[in-house]
Amino acid sequence: MQLSFLDRLYEQPGPWASVYLDTSRDIDDPDKAIALRWRHLRDDLVAGGADAATVDALADAAGADREVAGRHGQALFATRGRLVLVEELPEPPPRDVARFGPLPHALPVAVQYAPDIPYTAIVLERLVPPDADGAEEVVVEVESGRWPMSRALPGPSDLLRVAVEDWRLELPGIVRRLAELAGQADAEAIVVGADPGNERLQGALVNRLSARVPHGRRVVRSVAPTDPTPSPPESGRALLEQELSGLLTGRLRESDHERLERYQAQRARRPDTSEGMSAVVTALQRGQADTVLLNDPPRLPSPLFVGTEPGQIASTPGELEAFRSSTIREEDAGDALLWSTVGTGAQLTVVPQDTLALRDGVGTLLRHA
Repeated sequence: MQLSFLDRLYEQPGPWASVYLDTSRDIDDPDKAIALRWRHLRDDLVAGGADAATVDALADAAGADREVAGRHGQALFATRGRLVLVEELPEPPPRDVARFGPLPHALPVAVQYAPDIPYTAIVLERLVPPDADGAEEVVVEVESGRWPMSRALPGPSDLLRVAVEDWRLELPGIVRRLAELAGQADAEAIVVGADPGNERLQGALVNRLSARVPHGRRVVRSVAPTDPTPSPPESGRALLEQELSGLLTGRLRESDHERLERYQAQRARRPDTSEGMSAVVTALQRGQADTVLLNDPPRLPSPLFVGTEPGQIASTPGELEAFRSSTIREEDAGDALLWSTVGTGAQLTVVPQDTLALRDGVGTLLRHA
C-alpha cells in the first residue's frame, strides 16, 4: 500500500510523541474511561521526557472523536508543541501506548490501514415514505470506502429512489449510476445487500451490475442473516460492515496480490536476498527495495540502528560506520523499518501470517532483482 499519509511524520525532525488510545464509545460513560486512559498515557509521556507543549497538543485531540461510533481507537502524533497527525483506527489498540523518541511509532497505524481495499456497498430497501400517500418505493443506498479504515469513518454515500412500479423501467439507469460510483471509488469489491423479502430485486440488480463493471471486479450478493433476531447495524458505522468483514478480512488488494506473486517467484530464485531482516536492511541501504513485506501480526527482531538518512539503517552499529553518519542510535525495529521504507520510496504490503510466513516476519521485493 502507499504510505503517503505518513509523509508528514518524516518531513520534519522529532522528537516525536506517539499515542495509541482506545476511544471506543460502546461502553457506559465512555468519556470518563477515555479521560482515565489518557491521564495514564500523559504521565508516561512526561516521564519519558516529552515537553509540556507537545503533551498539551495531544490532550486537545485525545478522545475528541465523539462522532465516531462503536469500537475504535486513535493514533496521534505530535512534535515540538504541534499536533501533526491524527488517524481514526477501525479497531482499538490491543493496549494503550505512549512513546516519546526521535522517530514516530507509526507501524501500528500502518498495519491497521492494511489491506486498504477500495469497495462499494449497496443496500436495497422497500419502504413507504411518510409523504408518499401509501406508495411504496425502492430505496438504494450506496457507500464507498477503503477497507478497513472506513469501518469507523464511512466514506461518501448516496441515495437513489424509485417507485416500486417503475423498478424494471428505471433499473438500467440505476445500474449505470451504481457502476459509475463504484468506478469513481476504483472498487475492487462490490457488495449488494437487501432486506429479507427483497431477494428478487437484489438478484436483478446483481445480475445487471455484474455485466457492467470491469472484468475482474467482484459483485457479491450478501445473504440475509439466518438469525431471527440479528443485531441491527450500528449507526455511524460502515454500510454492510459485517458482510464486508467476512468478505475482505485476510484478503489482499489486487496490486498487493500481484506484488506477492512476484515476490514468491523472486524468493524461489534468490531466497537469501529476499527474506529476513538482513535481506530487507540490505535492500533499504542500497535503495533497491520496491516493496517491504511485513507479516501480520508483526514480530520483529529488535533493535535496529539508524543514522541521519533513511538509507542509513543496519543491524549493528558497526555496519553504519561506513556511512560516516554523524549520529548512530538504536531504535525499535518497527519504527526504524517504517522510517527507512517511507524515506527510500518503498511501499509496504502487510501479509497475514497464514497467507505467507516470512523469516523474521519480513521480506522485500527488489527493484532490480
